[in-house]
Amino acid sequence: MANRWGGVTIDCIDVERVARFWSTLLDRPQGPTRPGWIYLGHPDDVQPRLVFQPVTEPKRGKTRLHLDIVVDDIDQGISQVTALGGRFTGERHDYDEGVVVVMADPEDHEFCLAQYY
Repeated sequence: MANRWGGVTIDCIDVERVARFWSTLLDRPQGPTRPGWIYLGHPDDVQPRLVFQPVTEPKRGKTRLHLDIVVDDIDQGISQVTALGGRFTGERHDYDEGVVVVMADPEDHEFCLAQYY
C-alpha cells in the first residue's frame, strides 16, 4: 500500500473569503470543488491541495497545526498578508538561518512566514 499526503483541510465560516486569501497568497488556482467547499489545486498536483470546509463555529484557541510559507523578503511577505486581510501577530523569531514570523489569515488561522538566508 502506498500512502501519500493529499491535502490540508481548513475549517472556515466564510469559505470564499479564506480560500481567496490563500489562493492569492500562494498563487494557487481553484480546482474541482463540491458545493459549499473550495479546493485549491487538483488531486494529482505535486503539492497537496488546500481544502476549505464550511463550519458554523468560530475558531477557538491556538491552531495546533499550521502551514509554513517561505518568502524571499519577510517585510514584503508581511505586507502582502496584511493587504490580503490577514494580520501579523507580533511574534518574530530570528535565527542564524533566517527569520520566522507568525501571521494569521482572515479567520485567525495562524501560519508562519519564513525567510531563509
